[in-house]
Amino acid sequence: MKVLVATEKPFAAAAVEGIKKEIKAAGHEVVLLEKYTEKQQLLDAVKDADAMIIRSDKADAEVLEAGKKLKIVVRAGAGFDNIDLAAATAHNIVAENTPGQNSNAVAEVVFGLLVYAVRNFYNGKSGTELMGKKLGILAFGNVGRNVARVANGFGLEVYAYDAFVSKEGIESAGVKAAASQNELFQTCDIISLHIPATAETKQSINYEVVNQMKKGAILINTARKEIINEPELLKLMADREDIKFITDIMPDANADFAKLEGRYFSTPKKMGAQTAEANINAGIAAAKQINAFFKDGCTKFQVNK
Repeated sequence: MKVLVATEKPFAAAAVEGIKKEIKAAGHEVVLLEKYTEKQQLLDAVKDADAMIIRSDKADAEVLEAGKKLKIVVRAGAGFDNIDLAAATAHNIVAENTPGQNSNAVAEVVFGLLVYAVRNFYNGKSGTELMGKKLGILAFGNVGRNVARVANGFGLEVYAYDAFVSKEGIESAGVKAAASQNELFQTCDIISLHIPATAETKQSINYEVVNQMKKGAILINTARKEIINEPELLKLMADREDIKFITDIMPDANADFAKLEGRYFSTPKKMGAQTAEANINAGIAAAKQINAFFKDGCTKFQVNK
């Protein structure tokens, strides 16, 4: 089988070597398409591929249609909104992600940003400490659980809400379970967002939701840009000068948010998974999942129906 590794932003060299080792050991061929600049290059490369590994690259309907032999696409990372799932299903292509491989990396970024925010972005003025504050985690998957783990070391009081995780499942991790999303926002000093971008969650973090937070609240987003209702959050931050917003996904309205001096910070690009370890882990996991699919028909991490 021919496995295409298509990455506009390539994996680290160690990750590429790890992917090659895994794929070749299973008797398959590896083809690299790195730093491509035109979509046509991807369309041409996928034509005779049996499998494809991507990072943030778009596997849209046109790409999946071009992959006439394609049987599986694996997104090396947790999010999979860059794969057209309906198109994948229509073409009988299995779409998978690699959950958990970058969860520690994202959790560490959360606390790097939080310390920066509570210390007033190191502007020389007195800040506050995280210890004793109430941290709310919205979505308690792999990343959320790692955020809770790190939070314990800071002495935070940790709460979580996830519509798909039971109260018992949350509390078994030593975390207090909120009864609802609203209760989480009303209770906590800090909210860390970890929900995926779905039809239900896009634009859901809006004026009404965030306005429930306490005075001096901090909202942090290391999930997806699309979950934030940017116009409404800007309006709220104009109305409430006590709220801070920090993110590792630069908003479309970055220039407007940047006017809120001392209350906003965004990294230049998404940084959560940008570590050598996460890069290697996700790439090798993707290779192993492809091998398992071709060997045993394993679809454990399938995200389409």
